[in-house]
Amino acid sequence: MDFYKRALEIKEETIRHRRFFHQNAEVGLEMPLACEYVRNELMKCGLQPQPCGHGVTALIGKGSPVLLLRADMDALPMAEESGEPFACPTGRQAHTCGHDFHAAMLLTAAKLLKESKTELRGTVKLMFQPAEETFEGSHDMVKSGILENPSVDAALAFHVAPGRMPLGLFMYNSNGVMMSSVDGFRITIQGKGGHGAYPNLTVDPIRIAVQIYQGLESLIAREANPEMTCVLTIGKFQTGSAANIIPDSAVLEGTLRTNDKDSRELLVRRITEIAEGVAAVNGGLAKVTPLSCVPPLICDHELTEQMARFMKELPIPGNTPIPGMKANASEDFAVLAAEVPSTLMYISAGFSDERGAYSAHNPKVRFNEEVCPIGAAGLAHCAARWLETQNETSPGITAFLPSPEAPLPSC
Repeated sequence: MDFYKRALEIKEETIRHRRFFHQNAEVGLEMPLACEYVRNELMKCGLQPQPCGHGVTALIGKGSPVLLLRADMDALPMAEESGEPFACPTGRQAHTCGHDFHAAMLLTAAKLLKESKTELRGTVKLMFQPAEETFEGSHDMVKSGILENPSVDAALAFHVAPGRMPLGLFMYNSNGVMMSSVDGFRITIQGKGGHGAYPNLTVDPIRIAVQIYQGLESLIAREANPEMTCVLTIGKFQTGSAANIIPDSAVLEGTLRTNDKDSRELLVRRITEIAEGVAAVNGGLAKVTPLSCVPPLICDHELTEQMARFMKELPIPGNTPIPGMKANASEDFAVLAAEVPSTLMYISAGFSDERGAYSAHNPKVRFNEEVCPIGAAGLAHCAARWLETQNETSPGITAFLPSPEAPLPSC
């Protein structure tokens, strides 16, 4: 099948999928509307979707090898200011990272692959995943058996990229770390509240929280290896209820991201030591609770180079490979990549004019819907070609060997 030609023929269908997910944005693990929509659309294609954890899976084809195609579906807990007529009306959820595209493109790719089922030389397993933004979804579906029955040999995912860029670019990394690890954490500080006029009778948790914040900034400035990427961000600081009341407690939440195993081990430990030490010196208590634990994304070299070659085969206008991509952001697709050979590619979904002025996670970000047939065709074509080449060369791909390095911190 000419997957790109067919994807162009049903482009409006893919856009309809995208707009449903966008207008009905959901966050976290519980995504009833998205999951129901995915199940219904897969059944229309003649597939038999099944629940897997909080997500949805289905199989196309039969036999070995088995390639997993993954799409995340979740939005972010924020208001949308894109101006799109199909914006989410709640004002509390918004697809500002493009996961609505990922789910829509995989639905269309599933339809294309089902239409060419007799030509497939193996099995494609679909993975519609919730909770990527909270780094829970991949863990949830792996724990629920997404890599088993049948056993997955390799995995592929796409991620759309907004901004000022032309369509047709696809970005990848077959050497080294592509995206950083992420360790999310909550620091709960317990003090002693009281009257704002008598601070000497209190243990001020705001003062403790500010000192912890400053200590964590110094941690990156003075203890992190400057040759490595290490980013620590506190994105949440909550405490207090009135100007004249010193509260009992305060909460900080943040993320640590790095592309280096040794730096990650050091900094995860030091976050706890600083929080607990600063609180104790000031007469309070601090408890550090892990919120997420995702390793760096390292794409398999051979698989990535194969998928890049397959993408180059598609007659996409401006089809341009950009190797060596690196990003400080994190992706819980790394959980799959730690288990089976995997690769993730970014595909451009931006504009060359003012519509491309905003980046992902900005309330005003907009994505170019012309990327829909590119992504759908890319997923289907790469899957079919990979199954074909694996059967030509061997009954299965080379076994995935774990890294000889010491394991990353336990999740």
